Amino acid sequence: MGAGKHADPRGENTTMAKRPTIHDVAAAAGVSRGTVSRVLNDDRYVSPAAHAAVRRAIAETGYIVNRNARSLVTQRTGSVVMVLSEPHEKVFEDPNYSTTIRTAIRRLGERDVSLVIMLAGDDGDRERVVRYVRGGHADGVLLMSTHAGDPLVDELESLRIPAVACGAVIGKENVIPYAAADDREGARQMTRYLVEQGRRKIATITGPMDTPGGIQRLEGFADVLGRKASRKLIEHGDWTQLSGESAMARLIERTPDLDAVFVASDLMAAGALSTLRAAGRQVPGDVAVGGFDDSSVAATTHPPLTTIRQPLAEVAEETVRLLLTLVDGGGPVDPVILPTRLIVRESA
Repeated sequence: MGAGKHADPRGENTTMAKRPTIHDVAAAAGVSRGTVSRVLNDDRYVSPAAHAAVRRAIAETGYIVNRNARSLVTQRTGSVVMVLSEPHEKVFEDPNYSTTIRTAIRRLGERDVSLVIMLAGDDGDRERVVRYVRGGHADGVLLMSTHAGDPLVDELESLRIPAVACGAVIGKENVIPYAAADDREGARQMTRYLVEQGRRKIATITGPMDTPGGIQRLEGFADVLGRKASRKLIEHGDWTQLSGESAMARLIERTPDLDAVFVASDLMAAGALSTLRAAGRQVPGDVAVGGFDDSSVAATTHPPLTTIRQPLAEVAEETVRLLLTLVDGGGPVDPVILPTRLIVRESA
């Protein structure tokens, strides 16, 4: 049987559809094959008219880019790896991660770049990430929820791959570019609000103190309260709902007359509300509760949560933008800090 033919069930020969090539795109666009190649490789030296003609021809012909062939020319993989430095259970519990991941996928997709997600919650996970990156499988790295002293950061730095963090990497603020919400000012906004509501004994549940959110939200709390931010009114959590429950229990046992608590994440605040209900405390009558994030959790708690809105999608977009700038050979890039906003509901 000749090439390009096959027998269909009725015994007739039909010609198989030919897959469109770069030559077909060039012919349809009325340009050279080289111009098509430059458009596919994002070469800036292509006129707008030629660029539009090539893109139109690609759509008309149904041409599909051969990533392997393109990577030989560009020396790029067309993918970015997002590294989540948390255990599996935390990633799937916290709605903030899903917002960031969705936004990153969309923004990278606009550049025809794929997102690979890897967890780095323990030494084995970190070793896999390093092997993957060292093997040349990614053009850049997006770091999420990185903790101070994480050895993965030093490993990535030694590999000289473009890397950007969602939130500052403590101790590497001048090395790893980042985008973040203004955590400290957000904490000030919430604490000032609780003071303005006439609350006199205000406690806080912090995030982990090896993360920028944990440190800066505690600093904002202390900025407003000064000496009133005593050690007995401070408890630490790990961003999980369970840690919010247990931290709230310790606070009311130690300081039963507290009348407000600023919780450094909505998920931990949901845990704090659960503990207060079990202890028979009315919210906000006995204890006002404020959170941080304005995630999907905030609207579903009982009562709905007064919180600080951090622009998670915008932070993710800026993180991707910074990384693509570095991948494209631009830079250096400056950190991006985005403002937060107080959202008043029924818990405070």
